[in-house]
Amino acid sequence: MRTRVSAVAIALVVALVSIGLAQSSKPRPSASASGARGYTPARTPWGDPDLQGTFTNSNEYATPLERPARFAGRTLNDITDKELASIRESAEQEAIAGLAPGPRGPDYWWLENLNLSKRAQAWSVVDPPDGRIPALTPQARARGAGPPRTSFMGGPFNAPSDFGMLERCISRGVPGSMIPVMYGNNYEIVQTPGVVVITYEIIHEARIIPLDGRPHVGAGVRSHMGDARGHWEGNTLVVETTNFTAASAYRGANPDTLRVIERFARVAPDTIAWSATLDDPDTWTRPWTIAMPLTLDTLPLLPFECHEHNYGLANILRAARAAEKGAQ
Repeated sequence: MRTRVSAVAIALVVALVSIGLAQSSKPRPSASASGARGYTPARTPWGDPDLQGTFTNSNEYATPLERPARFAGRTLNDITDKELASIRESAEQEAIAGLAPGPRGPDYWWLENLNLSKRAQAWSVVDPPDGRIPALTPQARARGAGPPRTSFMGGPFNAPSDFGMLERCISRGVPGSMIPVMYGNNYEIVQTPGVVVITYEIIHEARIIPLDGRPHVGAGVRSHMGDARGHWEGNTLVVETTNFTAASAYRGANPDTLRVIERFARVAPDTIAWSATLDDPDTWTRPWTIAMPLTLDTLPLLPFECHEHNYGLANILRAARAAEKGAQ
């Protein structure tokens, strides 16, 4: 097990102000964002802002996606340093307590190499300002849109189809690939003139992002990671992704209408502020945005042989049958 593993949860991002974020909310900046004003990133030999490196968000897991009920009526700007310190102190036990029951190994093993005291903020949705995901449209409710299926949410465990695409080693989609899970939350960014490439350690997917203004591919061409097109707005890389598959569209969004707009800005030598705006009028009543910091890592990406000797699916199904037998 590598020393920079991350832990499980689907709703587990950390909010951070992203340079160029075109939203009305202005979350309380973390320490890593406080130096963003006035910071000028280095340039590549051809003049683009330099985002290159291997980054991680392994310690950002288990932050609630939405504002917790105990903070009702408040925004991220209202959270005091004392409250944030308290949140960090209790983060580990809350992460364990928040996991649904089900057949799995000890909860603590993947926490040993993490430092949850580095959590940036109290929740992850930075827009709307109330920290809540906008309501689903009637058509989204009719098709059952919502959080992705995962073996860490308590089952059912009756067949491989009951597991999410991560457990089946298929894909994590966008923005799912940037949201911390059990481990492998590391990302390598490489730039060449006119192209940015992001490789994700987990699942080992890679996105090739053209910057030359070409249009998206036709609607008949789809992939789990979508079709990405990028451009620069000042020092911020803006990436619009469309053409998702039904299986990968985030939280059950409509793959025909979903647009994910990401922003990457180097706000310090060791930090990139990242945000993703989810825009799908067929699924949510308004666009919404999540954000988190990515921290420079000194280690390279490791291989991710998910399929080789991947006993997870079979063992979880066996454990479920054993639990049922024991309950009889």
